[in-house]
Amino acid sequence: MQAWYLIENEADYQKAVSRYEALREAEKGSGEHKERQLLAFLVNMYEEELWEMPDVDPIELIKIRMEEFGYKAGDLAREYGDKGTVSKVLNYKQALSLTMIRKFSKLLRIPVDALAREYSLE
Repeated sequence: MQAWYLIENEADYQKAVSRYEALREAEKGSGEHKERQLLAFLVNMYEEELWEMPDVDPIELIKIRMEEFGYKAGDLAREYGDKGTVSKVLNYKQALSLTMIRKFSKLLRIPVDALAREYSLE
């Protein structure tokens, strides 16, 4: 396991994100899982300093982050497990569930409170 420190620049950030992605399937309680948790914390701290979340509804925020990370609706469906529900949510036909908020928060690195805000459905 590599020693990690506060992320201070883009190179450190990219290195930490790459390592985090490599550890996505780490077994809970393992050393790699603990490293992944630390990386999530460090990456989140760096992102909060660097990026201010736009003042938009949670669905627009998801769409913005999807674009930034190069994700498609299918990537969210793989994370959540139901393509139809993800499509309804992205088209304002169904509200985000608590499970979706938790999973999308981790996947897209969006604070839970930003996704839990109220918004209107069509």
